[in-house]
Amino acid sequence: MLALSIPQVALAAAPQVGDVCPTCQCARQPLADAKEIADYLGVPLGTVYRWSSRGGGPRLIKVGRHLKARWSELESYLDAQTIGAAA
Repeated sequence: MLALSIPQVALAAAPQVGDVCPTCQCARQPLADAKEIADYLGVPLGTVYRWSSRGGGPRLIKVGRHLKARWSELESYLDAQTIGAAA
């Protein structure tokens, strides 16, 4: 038999929570899931799923069959919804 030598390839470690993003140098945070989004924004869970199918609400990310959102996107959405005091 002929023995073949397979070169060993070093795999990079997967990014961990708290690691620094190489693109923007921010600390990585876990994504919020649909329940966390609903709880944080004070809306029913069904509203989050409605936003994903009909539009509206914060920008959502679909990871497989799961809805996720960046915490910064939730903050941006809240900022955009802020209304000024009446003059």
